Amino acid sequence: MVQSAIAKPAVSIVIPAYNAMVYLPETLKSLWQQTFTDFEVIVVDDGSTDHIRDWAQSQDDPRFRLVSQENRGLAGARNTGIRESRADYVAFLDADDLWDSAKLELQMAALLRSPEAALAYTWSALVDAQGVPTGRIFKGEAEGEVWSDLVLFNFVGCGSTPVVKRCYFDSLGMFDQNLGSSVEDWDMWLRLALHHPFVAVPQPLVGYRQHENSASRNWRQMERSFNIVLDKAFNAAEEAKVPNLEALKKRAYGNVYLDLAWKPLQCVEKDIAAAKEMRAQAVEYNPGLWQTKEYWRLSLAINMMKFFGEAGYRRLVKTLYGVRRTAP
Repeated sequence: MVQSAIAKPAVSIVIPAYNAMVYLPETLKSLWQQTFTDFEVIVVDDGSTDHIRDWAQSQDDPRFRLVSQENRGLAGARNTGIRESRADYVAFLDADDLWDSAKLELQMAALLRSPEAALAYTWSALVDAQGVPTGRIFKGEAEGEVWSDLVLFNFVGCGSTPVVKRCYFDSLGMFDQNLGSSVEDWDMWLRLALHHPFVAVPQPLVGYRQHENSASRNWRQMERSFNIVLDKAFNAAEEAKVPNLEALKKRAYGNVYLDLAWKPLQCVEKDIAAAKEMRAQAVEYNPGLWQTKEYWRLSLAINMMKFFGEAGYRRLVKTLYGVRRTAP
């Protein structure tokens, strides 16, 4: 373990790392370029078998420290980072993602302007394995009491966007380690949003890396986890007497299955039949989805995969990404 020598920082940045040395040095570089500098970096080595410990010994910035543990998964690594944190605010950064240099400065300013807010989030821009933007941006602008919006769509985006007040992990608990990767963060934000307001920084300040080894490719596990998250969320909302839950349920489950229908097309072994099955289930929950842009975008992808095959589909997607990157 590399110990930090600085006084209590304003923000603790938690980076879970499991065999992440392909991207981790570049990720850390984006932190050293932050315009807001009052932070500590806690890299949680989650049972890695690469050379992360040797690499950590070469880091000479006093704001950096490494914490090693047996493998507990993404949620378990984040929880360890929270327990190790010394600041009043905790930020999360996945080991393969990137931050814009102004990210922390803008989020801390937003939190100071809205002292009642428990979480500040930003937009995220998708980048490929080499860090090149694809042209697609995940956006969210909901602020204040956002639970009803958040249960329909995780507009907080990837796990690398939020800065959260540390005290709320003491009152609401940590990330649920029983959930599969990529949904435990949505579960946490829903628990937080049920009781506390959020604030948005509507700029793409996170580079969310997409590659074949992304945790989100395990779509069967994601289906189970998504359903657990929504079941938990609506049970808690019933106890809190949130109105109009039945209508929200149909829309929420429909949105989840429309999102899940993309996953069999994004994994290494494509499964067009599974994508079509989940698309049908989405419309069964919410018939209005077939009129949405996202439904037809998914349908186009399914047909492209069917008629052009995986190689042709990849070439077409790469071409479309290139057009989108150069478009005004």
